[in-house]
Amino acid sequence: MSTAVAGKGLEGIVAANSRICWIDGEAGVLAYRGIDIHELAQCSTFEETTYLLWLGNLPSKQQLDEFTRSLADARELPAPILEMLAAFPRKASTMEVLRTTVSALSFYDPDERAVDHASNLRKAFALTSQVPMIVAAWDRIRNGKEPVAADKSLSHAANFVYMLLGEKPSETAARTFDVALILHADHELNASTFAARVIAATLADMHSAVTGAIGALKGPLHGGANEAVMHMLFAIDKAGAEPVEFVRQMLADKKKVSGFGHRVYHTEDPRATHLRRMSEQLGKADGNSKWFDMSRAIELYIKAEKKLNANVDFYSASTYTTLGIPLDLFTPIFAVSRVAGWAAHIIEQLDDNRLIRPRAEYSGPAYPAPYVPLDQR
Repeated sequence: MSTAVAGKGLEGIVAANSRICWIDGEAGVLAYRGIDIHELAQCSTFEETTYLLWLGNLPSKQQLDEFTRSLADARELPAPILEMLAAFPRKASTMEVLRTTVSALSFYDPDERAVDHASNLRKAFALTSQVPMIVAAWDRIRNGKEPVAADKSLSHAANFVYMLLGEKPSETAARTFDVALILHADHELNASTFAARVIAATLADMHSAVTGAIGALKGPLHGGANEAVMHMLFAIDKAGAEPVEFVRQMLADKKKVSGFGHRVYHTEDPRATHLRRMSEQLGKADGNSKWFDMSRAIELYIKAEKKLNANVDFYSASTYTTLGIPLDLFTPIFAVSRVAGWAAHIIEQLDDNRLIRPRAEYSGPAYPAPYVPLDQR
């Protein structure tokens, strides 16, 4: 019997009811728990936004203070995990290291198999604090440096930059990264979040679900576009080329220009609005706006020529580079933020769980296909 056929890649199919994130692709709206991303980017912090994602409402000052302390107090990695990081081959990619280390963290979870609400919330605090620590520690280890101990007096965003670069960031840099984390924290049923919910629905533990999400994010069709954008900007700079001419030649050669268009948005990606502004501000503060200037010229050309809007990846590339973040950490930093959204969806899935088991529309040989004996083949 035939069932309703999904579009390729489940295009247009509603796979879950969720109260976490709402997207209106036609109007360019992204909202967490009904609050517009523009308001959150302007007024909120990553800690407050994470509270909103996990607990469903904005906190009081006391609630936010307690939540922020709990997130900071969870900034610990077991000693065997640090030893494991030190033993990894230096050629391993950060996404491989992150995926493997998050999985190994389950060994040290006191109730690893528990999937009740309280246990999931505790694990959410731990993983959201530990993922940035893993990324920062690994980057230093692979470069022959000692990991930097967490500073629990710093914000979530500032502490990551401090652990990564070894210096406390300026107020501008810390706020820029904080807003970047807010913008990337959730995006409804993207590939990694859907993977996390499918795994959680089997009653596997949160570490398994987040490990699966990281595996999905590792794929270049989900994460990595901002790396491609920065590779393009580096190539333009190295060649001493004029940005628009360089991109015009890319298009003539049928090469993809990353950072434009989106599967969901048919207007400007609302996250790009803020990243554009932050890229410009950081460039001015740093005294070097060339990455922003190049990006802006390319954006205007692509918009005029191809009628495509910049997406979240386009300006995150120049923003992260100006912050001093290595190119191959761009996708891991996506995970540093998105782990908050993954945790929210895992908690929601397990609060009212049903095993996710879709059907496939069969398109093979007509039934009944004959079985041909081996000696007649």
